[in-house]
Amino acid sequence: MRIPLDYYRILGLPIQATAEQLKQSHRDRTLQVPRREYSELAIDARRQLLDKAYEVLGDSARRAEYDQEFLSKTKPISEISGEVEDPENPDANIPTIEIENHLLVGALLILLELGEYELVLRLGRPYIKRDASTPEGQQLKDQPALPDIILSLAVACLELGREEWQQNHYEHAAESLEIGRELLLKEDLLPVLRAEIQADLYKLRPYRCLELIARPLEQQAQRQEGINLLKGMLQDRGGIDGADDDLSGLGVDDFLRFVQQLRGYLPAAEQQEVIEAEAQRPSAVGTYLAVYALLARGFAQHQPVLIRRAKQMLLRLSGRQDVHLEQSVCAVLLGQTEEASRALELSQEHEPLAFIRDHSKGSPDLLPGLCLYAENWLQQEVFPFFRDLDQAPATLKDYFADSTVQSYLENLPLENERAQRQNQSQTTIQTTPKTTLNSEQAVQAIGAAESMPTSVGAQSGVAMMTSTSTTVGSTFGTPSTFSPPSLSDRLGRTGVAAAAGTVGFAGGASIVDKISKMSPAGQLRTGDAAGGGGSESDLAALRARRNRRSGAPKWDRLALVIVAGVLCLGFGLFLASKIFGLIRNGGSTAVTPALEGEPLDITVNEPAIEVEGLEESAASSSDAQSVAEQAVQSWLDAKRAAYGQAYDADSLANVLTGATLSGTQSNVRDLAAEGAYFDYTHSSVNILSVQPDVIEGADSLTVEAEVTESATFYDALGRDDRYSYDDDVVTATYQLVREGDSWLIEEIIPR
Repeated sequence: MRIPLDYYRILGLPIQATAEQLKQSHRDRTLQVPRREYSELAIDARRQLLDKAYEVLGDSARRAEYDQEFLSKTKPISEISGEVEDPENPDANIPTIEIENHLLVGALLILLELGEYELVLRLGRPYIKRDASTPEGQQLKDQPALPDIILSLAVACLELGREEWQQNHYEHAAESLEIGRELLLKEDLLPVLRAEIQADLYKLRPYRCLELIARPLEQQAQRQEGINLLKGMLQDRGGIDGADDDLSGLGVDDFLRFVQQLRGYLPAAEQQEVIEAEAQRPSAVGTYLAVYALLARGFAQHQPVLIRRAKQMLLRLSGRQDVHLEQSVCAVLLGQTEEASRALELSQEHEPLAFIRDHSKGSPDLLPGLCLYAENWLQQEVFPFFRDLDQAPATLKDYFADSTVQSYLENLPLENERAQRQNQSQTTIQTTPKTTLNSEQAVQAIGAAESMPTSVGAQSGVAMMTSTSTTVGSTFGTPSTFSPPSLSDRLGRTGVAAAAGTVGFAGGASIVDKISKMSPAGQLRTGDAAGGGGSESDLAALRARRNRRSGAPKWDRLALVIVAGVLCLGFGLFLASKIFGLIRNGGSTAVTPALEGEPLDITVNEPAIEVEGLEESAASSSDAQSVAEQAVQSWLDAKRAAYGQAYDADSLANVLTGATLSGTQSNVRDLAAEGAYFDYTHSSVNILSVQPDVIEGADSLTVEAEVTESATFYDALGRDDRYSYDDDVVTATYQLVREGDSWLIEEIIPR
């Protein structure tokens, strides 16, 4: 058979090479060793081709004859047409040599070394598409060199995929890698090489995902494939902020930046589909981003039912971080001004509050400023991160003027809202009377706000990720010019190391200065200042009234002090009389007066009167520290048994509950299926803190503990030190819940 090669390329030399260079190249090329998976048959075929090339070119007479033929065909091998299918009939202008059929495997090896990956695939195509039911296919199958030929084709796919990856042709790269993997899988050959190709496919997933999702919306099939890749990565990682390994090479922070970059290419509906599912894991980052998606769709499409769902989601975060501004925006969009005012008073975001108060001057409440803040925030900080809304207008007038919105708000049930407020352990504050915001009030509020300066240094929202050396998709740029601060400041309190954005204002000094003009309660006291102007004389009068109030006597507190003093005096006299009695009795510590009649049958180790529920009372007030120690130690014992060689997971149900229990049981089943196990030892357990420190009446405990742990990992081949470690100090937070008479671990959050 003839192949598109020449003897100079086989030796890796130009036609001008000297005899000494030919000799040196032949020696070096012969000593080179290909991949260790190749058999001696393939290595020998390669050596024969090297020897043949040196034999021809090393003889001056034969070289002169060969050069004459070679120079008549000057078209370089790199210009071989992709339409050449039959190597026995190549283009007349392409240099070729004739080889024995059994030397094809050697020729493929040399072509791989030359980087001619596509040519390797064309020459090996009959072996890929062979039909074993035909005589020709059976003949190809029976070749001794077939495994080496398949290896060459798979390596060509791997290298071609990497080459296309470097050229940012991610889908073409994935296609080449998939061909190589499927070929090896079909032939059931070379598991190590197959794993290498699979590893590249995993690392390629973020790039493919971004390339597919960034395509035009009309290419629905390709974009859906990208969304499916994203869902697969989220599943493998255990969520947006999950710590599991999806083999993409992205850490938690890098993956959050990657998700943030993706958001600009996803419409609101697609973001809601993907991210709202993540919020159910649960995930603090997923919940926060789902709130953005629901708010964006609900406001842009005039669907207040989505805004109500966003408000309910924020309740999950309210106990762990300050999301009161977002709750206030949701409430005002639902026409619930009481809830909006309450949320504003609880917020610690000083600069946004200063902006809202500054734009509510002259109004009896904060509604004008809140409406303006909500409109600006949605327009500038929420919409830009949705592909279908980045240019959409955001006006409260249009929203409240919609008849569907009005109908929903008029029939919005308020019972659930009241119940949720009652269940929150929040400080009761003064609020404006309960009203429902209608379209006319919204227009008036917006008009009042628009009559004031509207320059706001808004830099809230989820930050668009900047590309770094470890961030994927740098070639696509960012879909928005906004560069708001990181969300880690807002979500860091939930245990997330880094996240995707934040809500807040970077207000100027003029806004900060206005904070001093607010009352201690944080609300603009327009009623106390004539005309709401906030002049220096008005403020001085306010301070004088406040000082007079603070100087007035507090009669109830004075009475309490007097009663306490009397009690202390009485207790002191009682102690003095006892001490005097002891002195008078000569220092005796016991007084035993004469008793008449039979003595009572009383012992010091039993109560004189049986008290019902005494044991239960003692148990309920037992030390929370001991409960925490027992729960953590029980988990370590159960973990050691479940992950050990016997896979004894029976005790897990007595220690864990909820998703932590099901997840651990799933992990144990996976280990058992792989024939792998851990040998754990724990040298010390140190309880750092327990909240609350008394368990009486408590239904949950938050325990922070430090454990010194060693682990030895074994798989089917024996001990594997890559996953083994000694004396690692593991610090984690354990969330305990009471179920009946037992305390079970509901969640374990490593630090």
